[in-house]
Amino acid sequence: MGLTDRLDDEHLALVGFLPPDLLDLRDIPAARQRLAALGAMAPPPPLPADVAVQDHEAPGPAGAPPVMVRTYRPAGLRPGAPALCWIHGGGMVLGQVAMSDAYCAELAVRLDVLVASVEYRLAPEHPFPAPLEDCYAGLVWLHASAAELGLDASRIAVGGASAGGGLAAGVALAARDRGGPPLVFQFLVYPMLDDRAHTHSSRSVDDTRVWNTAANGYAWHAYLDGRAGTDDVSVYAAPARATDLSGLPPAYINVGDLDLFLDEDVAYAQALGRAGVPAELHIYPGAFHGSNVFAATSALSQRWLADELAALGRALG
Repeated sequence: MGLTDRLDDEHLALVGFLPPDLLDLRDIPAARQRLAALGAMAPPPPLPADVAVQDHEAPGPAGAPPVMVRTYRPAGLRPGAPALCWIHGGGMVLGQVAMSDAYCAELAVRLDVLVASVEYRLAPEHPFPAPLEDCYAGLVWLHASAAELGLDASRIAVGGASAGGGLAAGVALAARDRGGPPLVFQFLVYPMLDDRAHTHSSRSVDDTRVWNTAANGYAWHAYLDGRAGTDDVSVYAAPARATDLSGLPPAYINVGDLDLFLDEDVAYAQALGRAGVPAELHIYPGAFHGSNVFAATSALSQRWLADELAALGRALG
């Protein structure tokens, strides 16, 4: 059964619109150009007027340039509000902060929280640990700036989608192990967690219009500088390899059942639970990787968003 055999009419129409080679990553610069061209065809709507968007320069990792962190502050944000440190997706090789502008603004308004989105360096130009360290630096800056931003430093969550979800999980591990900023929650949206591609789902998607098995392999090799699948891979790069998940903050993980990350995300939720970490897992039938973004107005995607808002609302109070 192919990908399109399981899609509802709304998602099927969307997939039919996508370029057939959209996520062919044999040439990463060319893939970046295709994504940019697709974005130019459907520019995002303006952000809500009641959200103030500001770019900040955070100190970068040692010996590295500063990290840009974009904040989304809803009008009338209450003093001592919580915050979400957000990390965009793109397989470690694509994307930028702007791609999450609408989503971050919506989270900020709907939950009355400050959202801070980190612009990290991309592979293959900047392989691990550069992206992870940029994201960690963004979190450190957010925590250190809590008083200036009017936030409660004890109520900060980290989250991200796809590669951003994997980076968020890596940041949570690093914060635990380094005695870094305390986190109240991990918000992991179909996270990219395992470089080994040894599960059934990781080998099940060959449609290059969506995130697929071949693209995933190219991306991991770019991020790990050719070491994907070897024994020389850090748990901060591929959190699915971690054998000690104790002491991490509670987690929320969601994924579609047509997503190649399905098996590794389910396994990570189970591993967190075995380590005594509360983990809420949602699996959406008929959803492929990123379909909640591509088909944002569909009934399935609206239910997906409502579940996310409820979980974040509970976690951040």
